Amino acid sequence: MKPEPFSTAIPVHTCVLIGVMNKMQDESLAKEYLDELAFLSETYGLETKKVFTQKLEKPDKATFIGKGKLEEVKNYITENNINVVIFDDELSPSQQRNLEKVLGKKILDRTTLILEIFEQRAQTAHAKTQVQLAQYQYLLPRLTGMWTHLERQRGGTGTRGGAGEKEIETDRRIVRDKISLLKERLKEIDKQMATQRKNRGELVRVALVGYTNVGKSTIMNMLSKSQVFAENKLFATLDTTVRKVTIDNLFFLLSDTVGFIRKLPTQLVESFKSTLDEVREADVLIHVVDISHKSFEDHINVVKQTLQDIGAGDKPTLLVFNKIDAFTYVPKDEDDLTPILKENLSLDDIKNTWMKSLNTTCIFISAQQKNNVDEFKSTLYKMVKEIHIKRYPYHNLLY
Repeated sequence: MKPEPFSTAIPVHTCVLIGVMNKMQDESLAKEYLDELAFLSETYGLETKKVFTQKLEKPDKATFIGKGKLEEVKNYITENNINVVIFDDELSPSQQRNLEKVLGKKILDRTTLILEIFEQRAQTAHAKTQVQLAQYQYLLPRLTGMWTHLERQRGGTGTRGGAGEKEIETDRRIVRDKISLLKERLKEIDKQMATQRKNRGELVRVALVGYTNVGKSTIMNMLSKSQVFAENKLFATLDTTVRKVTIDNLFFLLSDTVGFIRKLPTQLVESFKSTLDEVREADVLIHVVDISHKSFEDHINVVKQTLQDIGAGDKPTLLVFNKIDAFTYVPKDEDDLTPILKENLSLDDIKNTWMKSLNTTCIFISAQQKNNVDEFKSTLYKMVKEIHIKRYPYHNLLY
C-alpha cells in the first residue's frame, strides 16, 4: 500500500530536479524554471543535489523522460542516496507509477510540490480547508489506474459498497464526499469572512499583490507598523492579513495576500478564490515587483494574467519596484558592439525606457532598507485620497 498522497512527513532532505524542453524552447527560460523549482524545493525543506535536463520533441508517455536519461538519473540517485525526484511539469498517474517502479523513490511533480508546500504553510482553518480542497480536486481525476489508500471510516450503515463494487469506485466516492464536505465548510467560513468585511465599514481598501517572495509582507509591516510574518521563502503568506493604516490624516485598510507563481495549480486558484476576494473588492492595488530578479517582467505578466483571471485586472494600480538595494547590472564597454541585454541596463535605464510607456504609476523602493519610502507613501496617499474624496465629498474640508 502507498502512503497518503499528500503527506508532508518526508524523512529525507535531498532531491534531484528534472526538466524536459522541446528543441524550440529557450534554454535560459528552461533554466529559470528549474531555478524556481529549486527554490520551491528549498521552501519545502529539500536540498537540491543535481539538475537533469533533456531535449525531447514531446515527453515520453510512459516515463516522461527517455530511457537513457532515466538510467542516468537512476544511477545518480542510487550512488548518492537521493530519496526524492521532482519533475518541473505535471506527470500523469501512469508516468508517476512507472517512475516509482523504476527509481524506487518518492516522485513529485511541480503541481504536487506546490500543493504540499501550501499544506505545510497553512496555519488557519480557512487556509487548511482551501488546501485540502485543492488536493482532493487534483486527486479525483487521477485515481484511474493508480492505487490510493484512503480512509475507510464512513459512519452509518449501508455506506460501504457491495462485494461487487470496484476499489477505484469506492475511492472516487470517498474523494467526492470529501470535496463536498470541504466545499460546505468553506462556504461557512466565507460567510463569516464576508460579514467581517462588511463590518469594516466603508474605508478605502488597498491590497498588496505580486509574485511570491517579492516583499509584500515587508511592505505591509512597514506601512502598518505591525509584525506580519515575512521570510525569504516562497508562499510565506497564505492567509490574508488586513491592517488599518494611517498616512498623515488618512485612514485605509491594507490587505496582504498570497503570492502568485508561474504554473500555479488551477485547483489552488479555484479553492483560494475566497481569499482573493480581498483583491477583487479592493479599491487600489499595490503591485509589488522584485526589480532585482532577472525575470521581473515575466513576473509582472504572470500577476497581471492572474488578476484578469479573478476579475481584478482593471483596478487602479500602483506598481512598486522593490529591492532596489539588491539590483545589480553589468555595464557594457563603449567599444562593445554586441546587442544590449537586460543585464546591461542600469536602474535609470529601466526607468527611462519601457516603463515610461506603462499606463501605471511606478515607484522604486527598498522596503528592507527604507529607501524612497516617503515618495511611496506620498503617491499611495494621493491615490487613496482621490477615491476617499469621491466616496465622501463632504470630507473635502479635511484635506
